[in-house]
Order: sequence, then C-alpha cells, then structure tokens
Amino acid sequence: MRETKSTNPELVQLIRFLKKQAREKQANIWLDVAEHLAKPSRQRVAVNLSRINRHTQKRDMIVVPGKVLGTGTLSHPVTVAAFDASDKAKEKLTAAKAKYLSIPELVKKNPKGANVKIIG
Repeated sequence: MRETKSTNPELVQLIRFLKKQAREKQANIWLDVAEHLAKPSRQRVAVNLSRINRHTQKRDMIVVPGKVLGTGTLSHPVTVAAFDASDKAKEKLTAAKAKYLSIPELVKKNPKGANVKIIG
C-alpha cells in the first residue's frame, strides 16, 4: 500500500516544526501531535465544542490535531490550539472568553508541553 503524503505546505512545515521541538525540548507531546497531523485527511480529527466542554476544566490548555467545529457550547474559558477552526467555533470561543491559538503559538508559549491535553 502506498504511503500518502500531504500536499499542504503549511501542514508539512508544521509537522517538521513539531518533530524538531519534540527532539530539542524532550517533549513527546509534540511528537504525538505531529503523528496525528501526518495522518491522511480522512483520518484527521474534527472536534466539536461540546466535546471540548465535556472533557476540560476551567483554564485548561488543549491541542486539537485537526479542526475545531462549532457544534455545541463552551461554558468555561480554556486555551485551545488547533490546526484549523471553523468561523462559528472561533465566534463561540471568543464569546466564552476562551483563547484560540495556532499550534506553533502554543509551542512557543509552552515549549515543554506541560499541562497540555490532546483532544481528538
């Protein structure tokens, strides 16, 4: 079976960045996120806000190795980092006073990946 490669240059660059950070900082969480992002697009994660609300507490930091969708509500502020998010999800995150970051921004903010959950 042929191995699939992503043709999205932004995604390829992000995967390389995460693998490099995992090696340099000895933070295996970034390697796990890179492996999830390297999957074919059909197997990539899509997470609704209702799932984020269910599995997080106030002020948690989470990373979604895929896309955040706007179904459901968010009742507490969290920090969400994802490869992509729908416009509706971004609106609901700002309404709940939650922060939305890109994955590289979260890596720069928290290089060791301490207290970061992967949801997906």
